[in-house]
Formats: sequence, structure tokens, C-alpha cells
Amino acid sequence: MRRGDDEIAARSRDRSATEVDPAQGRIACPIHIDEGRFGIGFIADYHPESRERVESLSDVLGPIAETKFEKTRLTDSLHQLAHSEQLQAALFAIADMASSGMDINAMLRELHAIVGRFMYADNFYIALYDDQSDALRFIYLVDTIDPVIRDANEFIPMSVLEHGLTWYLIRDKKPLMGAVEDIYAQITGPKRSIGVGCFDWLGVPVLFGDRVRGVLVVQSYIERPRYTQSDQALLSYVGSHILTALDRKMAQEELERRVEERTQELTLEVQERRRSVRIQETLYRIAELSHTATNLDEFYATVHGIIGGLLDARNFYIALLSDDGEHLHFPYYVDARGHRAESRRLGRGYSEFVIRQGRACLFDKTDPAGLEELKALEASGEIVTYGPDSHVWLGVPLVLGDRVTGVLAVQSYTAGVGFSDRDREVLTFISYQIANGLGRQRAAAELKNAYAGLERRVAERTSELSEQILVREQIEQRLKHEVLHDSLTGLPNRAYLRDQLMRAIAHTRRESTHQFAVLFIDLDRFKVINDSVGHLVGDLLLKEVAARFTRCVRTGTDVVARLGGDEFAILMEVHAADDAMRMAQRVIEALGEPIAVDGKDLFTGASVGIALSSSNYASPEDVLRDADIAMYRAKSSGRHRFEVFDEKLHDQALALLETESQLRHAATRNEFFPYFQPIVRLDDASVVGYEALMRWRHPEKGILPPAAFLAVAEANGLMELLDWQLFDHALRVASELLQGDQYVNLNFSARHFRSPDLDTRFLALVNKHGVRPGQVRIEITEGALLDNPEQTGAVFRRLHEQGIFVALDDFGTGYSSLSYLHRFNMHTLKIDRSFVGDLRMDEDRSSTAVVRAILALSDSQRMEVVAEGIETQEQRTALMALGCVFGQGYFFAHPQSLEHILAARAT
Repeated sequence: MRRGDDEIAARSRDRSATEVDPAQGRIACPIHIDEGRFGIGFIADYHPESRERVESLSDVLGPIAETKFEKTRLTDSLHQLAHSEQLQAALFAIADMASSGMDINAMLRELHAIVGRFMYADNFYIALYDDQSDALRFIYLVDTIDPVIRDANEFIPMSVLEHGLTWYLIRDKKPLMGAVEDIYAQITGPKRSIGVGCFDWLGVPVLFGDRVRGVLVVQSYIERPRYTQSDQALLSYVGSHILTALDRKMAQEELERRVEERTQELTLEVQERRRSVRIQETLYRIAELSHTATNLDEFYATVHGIIGGLLDARNFYIALLSDDGEHLHFPYYVDARGHRAESRRLGRGYSEFVIRQGRACLFDKTDPAGLEELKALEASGEIVTYGPDSHVWLGVPLVLGDRVTGVLAVQSYTAGVGFSDRDREVLTFISYQIANGLGRQRAAAELKNAYAGLERRVAERTSELSEQILVREQIEQRLKHEVLHDSLTGLPNRAYLRDQLMRAIAHTRRESTHQFAVLFIDLDRFKVINDSVGHLVGDLLLKEVAARFTRCVRTGTDVVARLGGDEFAILMEVHAADDAMRMAQRVIEALGEPIAVDGKDLFTGASVGIALSSSNYASPEDVLRDADIAMYRAKSSGRHRFEVFDEKLHDQALALLETESQLRHAATRNEFFPYFQPIVRLDDASVVGYEALMRWRHPEKGILPPAAFLAVAEANGLMELLDWQLFDHALRVASELLQGDQYVNLNFSARHFRSPDLDTRFLALVNKHGVRPGQVRIEITEGALLDNPEQTGAVFRRLHEQGIFVALDDFGTGYSSLSYLHRFNMHTLKIDRSFVGDLRMDEDRSSTAVVRAILALSDSQRMEVVAEGIETQEQRTALMALGCVFGQGYFFAHPQSLEHILAARAT
């Protein structure tokens, strides 16, 4: 049809009339009207002689059209009947599934398929609502686009979904349908988009009485025919049947689950009781065996048989450490393949690994995770395989007192025969009884041999009795020595040193002229050495360090003790403090040469704290405490040095604690605020921006500068919190502070860039206070770039995209790599005050060359340069002569409060 045809057709509603539009040259004639609902006609070009022909043609086509309409009505009725039969079959299927043996997940998938037969349901979820907890549980969710995953057993509070479409279904108890924008027009209240946006959405609440029991939702992400009112009515109708079926199925499965759980619990309880009885009987047998066995061989064989009654012990052995701890012996070894084990020096076998770890180990090569763990240990050198290659190996340490004396192990070469974590627990449990029994057997054997020897010698000569007494005294001395000496280095331990200190304090009280000193020594970098080369090498290093310290002191007069870990102490008699200082210097120099351990040259140092005797000391702990404080002062002053304790150090320690406490209270009271130092143009001193510097408004001491608290804040982890308080305060007052194009610089430490959402949080703060991004710049030092360059660079890029520039502070004092100036897209370089302080107009010093190079570099990179620390007119003039445009320093203004700056403007 051409233009005007639709108007002609619209007027052709009456079969008895033919409409003519001479102006358009068109004629419209109706063919058939179907009960006033639909009609059909045609439009043709008009000629006066064609009217009769057109009307006759419509008479011929009328019966054909009527037949077509009747066929369409019958087809629609047939489709409706088929749809009703399909719906009835679906409802029967839903009812049947509720009472079938199908599990809940299979049933949910089948329900999804049933809904999909009646409408587009590729994206479908069912959620159950618990009105008591006001939470939803998404028991079924399939989505082809949105990656969201919901745990079917997790109840999600409605507050999490508040103002979303599902939330409105529950709240309003009414279906929602259409495009998201159309649905938003149907609901009242705030709207929140949750998940990926869709093309079409249909959700219905399932009601039982006035209570919402759940929701059914289908949605489409592709353009397709939209959901209809018929779809909505069908989903509502099917939904009540689905939830009824789900309730029945879930109740049935819950009952079956509880019955199964209780059955398993009862079975496990019976098994556990039987196992406990067997283990208890085993412990009694081992305890009895330790008293009744006539020799160790009998004890070993009987223990093997007892363990074989609890688990597969066809391949079994006992390995014991030698008295010196250097060798591993195998007094009992049974192997189905006939393998024999010989005594060896301690190495890196499975047994040695258990001894080093002091815990049970299960290596299962048939388990992928266990195999990967074993490969990792072999690759790191922790384990080297000895003997035949077994599929599964289980070993537990034999612990006597607090010392590992050996290993009890079983292994399997047969596929399918292994050991479980339960076997490991059982073997560990009974290993203590075996170790005690073994200790008693060995002690009995030793005692028996000693008695036999004693009786033989008594029979030979009575004089040998005195020799036996001497041996016993030596044993007592050895035991006493072990109690008071370190087992690794052989040095006196803390208990021995404490005893000697008590004697020294008592001596000083009796004789005021008697003086002593305690040197508290801590090794530098020992943790790094221990972590990198292992504890065994670390132990060897400690032995050599102990030997060197021993060579530094006077034999028979001074005492070298190991307090634990890498801490040592020296107790010495002195005539003056210089004696202790010279000793401390000898100790430090003793570690100046490398220490060769296990084929490696290791370097360490010592930090030494000295506490001199005083009448104020009442206990050894007081002396050690003060020496320890002095040692930490030496560490904080650069390591590899010594410090002498005095009251000043004690006061500093107390002051540090007091400052830490006050800092925490101050952070909660928001006592930190910014001072602002202007950044100016050097030629006319006009202000282009400000740098925000932290101050503490102390309730008692007044305004405190950063030097009074920053170091403490960084040490106790408060620095980031204080920084964010400063950022918030500075941005809040930025509208009062800044004029025109002025900006404010905020200092960021390297620790801030460990947070991946730093830029998001900072931009949110900027937006919160209505500050334009161009009015804010951040300052960082080179350390922040080197600490985490990838993450830092990503944060810089995102900030730069939002219009926030980055300034590199203290340039020239650190790594000063040219590559990262371009890589990190720096906007500004700040020349460190150490270069500015040496500038002179008539002198070509090294700092002049450095500043000239920085300015040339910045010019090539199109970066701004700000010179820091300008304090004289001569420095200002020299910088201007070199081409520097911007600067800051006391010459122009000290850091000032906002109130002071605003008052100065007003005048």
C-alpha cells in the first residue's frame, strides 16, 4: 500500500459498503468480518469502470475467508486442549516426583525441564522464603550469563537482597513481569540492580494463605518474544504445585538423612567402642610386656605382633637414635621383600624427617595430594629415599619425656593395602606406651648389665666398689650438667645463669666493691639464615657461635650461657664499665669472619646490651630485663653494636609504652589534623598548592610534630589509620583552603599500596567531600615503587584516569631509576632538601650538577619539578637560575594551620 492506504482500509469495516478515495486513486473493499473481531479486505488502484469488478471479486473471496477464520478457531481450540493436557500431565509428573525415589537435585532439574516446556526458561531459579529468619534459600539456580553461585543450603538475609526484584516479590506478594525498566515503574520504593541486566524478567511469589513460601523466576538475556500474562498465570499455577512437591520431597529426604546419620552414628559408636577396647587392651599388654619381657628382642617381636593385630604390619621396623644423636640404628626390622637395614649416620630419610618434625607422618604415593607433598619434600632436599620403594609409609616418633628417641614405622608394597589418618592416630597413641616400655626395657637391661658387672667386680676385688660409686657420681654430675646446660651448644642454660646471677647479686650486697656485668647478645639475621638454609644448618651455626663466644671470655671467671634460640648472655666480673664494653667489642669482632657450615660461608653479627651491677637489683630477672632493653636499643640503632643500659633507656622504654597507649586513644578521638605548607612559584612567591603535614593535638602537650609520634605509629601498625584520618580532614577543608587552580598534596606510604582497592577508597573520599580530582595530588617516595611495583603501577594508572596526579618525593636520595618515571606516569618530581641546601649562586658544586640533571630530565619527560627545603634567598635565586619554577620551604612559609592561613588572607 502507498501513503493513505491504511486510512482507506480503516474505514472499510462494513461488508455492505465500498470506500473510494478519488484523491489518492484508491478503492477499499471488505471481504469478510469474523463476528466483529477480525476482518479481511483489500485495497486496489481505482478507476471508475473497476468498481463493479472489485465488488464482484470480494463476493467470490468472502466464503474462502470465512472458511479460513473457522479453521483458525478450530486450530486454536485444539492447541488450547493440547496445552491443557500437557499442563495436567506436568502436574501429575510433579506429584509423582514428590513420592518417587528421585533425589532432590534430580527432581529440581526435572521441574526446570517441565517449566521449560511451557515458556522460555533457560535462566530459572527457585528460592524458598523463611519468614522467621527473614531469609531466602536459593535451592535451584541456573543462569547462562550471570556467574553468580548460590549455595543451596545457605540462607541469605533479605537485607542483602533489599530493593532488588526478588526482594519486591516477597515484600509486595505480587508477580512482576517485563523489562527491568518497566518493572521498576510497577514498584514503589528504591531500586537496586543485582546481577547481570536482562532483556525480559518474570517472577511470581508462591503463597500459602497470606504467607509467602517462595518465588519462581524466569528471565531472558536475549531479544525474543516477551513473557505474557498467560506465562505469568501458568507460572503462578505451577508454582504452588512445585512448592508442595518440594516440601514433601525435602521432608522425605530430611527424614531419610536423619535416619542415615543416626544409623552411621550408632555404627561409628559401636566401632569406636570396640576399637577403644582393643586399644586399651593393647596398652595393658604393652605395659605388662615392659615388665615381663626378659630381653629387648622379645620385647620388639611381641610389640610387632600387638601392632599387627591393629593394622597391616607385615613390613615393620623400629629405629633408635644413638646416644650422641648422630646415628640411626635399626634393632628390629621385618620386611616382606627381605630387605635389611644397616645403621647409618643421620641423613634425610623418612625416619629422620619424622625425628626432625617430632610428629607422625603418612606418605601415600597412591594419593595424588600425598604424592605431590612427597615430591615437594624431595625437591627441597628435606627427604631422600632409602631402601625399597613402598606405596604407603607411616611412621610415628618414639617420645620419651620431651625427647624423640626413635621411630616406629610400617609400610606397604601392595596396591590397595594402605594406612589411614585413623591408623596414624592409633599408632601415635600407643607409641607413647611403647616408648615408655622401651625405655624401661633399656633401663632394665642397662641396670641388669651394671649389676652383673658390679657383682663380678665385687667378687674379684672389693676395691672396685669405690670405682662403681665414682661412676654413679659421674652420672649424677652428668645429669646435673644436662639440667643446667644447653643440649645443643653445651653452654650453661638460663637456669644455670640465673643461679650464678643470684650469687653475684648476693656477693655485691655483701661487698660493695664487687662489681659484675651482664652482656645480653642477640644474633643479627639469624632468622633469615634459619629460614633459608634450614634448622639443622642453623643449629650448626649456633654451635660455632657458642665456641667463638667461649674463646672471648676468661676461663673459670666469666660465664657464657645460651638463653634460647639465638640469644646468649655473658656474666663477668668487672672493675669498671670499660671492661664490659671491651668484652662486647670482642664478641662483635668474633663474628666478623664468615662461619663455614655444611659447605656454606654464613655471615651473622651480634647486637649487645650491657647491664652493670647495681644495689637496686633484687633478682636476676631485673638484670636480664635491663640488658635486654639495652640490646634492643643497639638493634634499633643499626645492629652490630653495643649499648649500655642506663636510667635514660628505662625511661625511654616507659615513654614508648606510654606513647603507644596515648596514640591508640588519640586515634579513636580523631586528634590528628593537617598543617599546610604552601608550594609557590619561585619568581613571585604566589601559592599554587599546599602539602598537608600531620600534627597531633595532644590534650596535655599541645600541638606535636610528626617526629614525636610517627616512628611509634609505624611500629605498632597505626600509621594507615592516622593517614586516612588526615586525608579525610584535609579533603573536608579543601574548599576553604584552595583558591582557583590550587591543589593539595597528600603523603602516601608504601604500606598503603598493599591494598588493591586503595584508589577506589580514596576516590570515594574525594567525591564524598566534593573535591575535584585536579585539586588533589598524592606524594610517594621511591620505596613505594620498589615494594610492590605491579600493584602500585595499576593504582597510579587508575588514579591518573580519574585526573589525580602523582608526585615523587625526595627524588635523588634513593634508587632513582629513570625507567620507572615513564613507567609510572609521574606528574611531578620533588628535589630533596639535601641537594637544595648546598646550592650557591657562584659555586658549581656537585648538588648543582644533580639539580641541573633532574631539571633536564623532568623537562624531557614533561614533568613539573618542586624544590623542597628552600630556606634562603640565595637558594631561591640559584634554583631560578637553573630553570626551576616551583618550590617550598621555610623561606616562604612554615607549615601552618587552616585557621592561620585564612586569617592571613583576611588581612
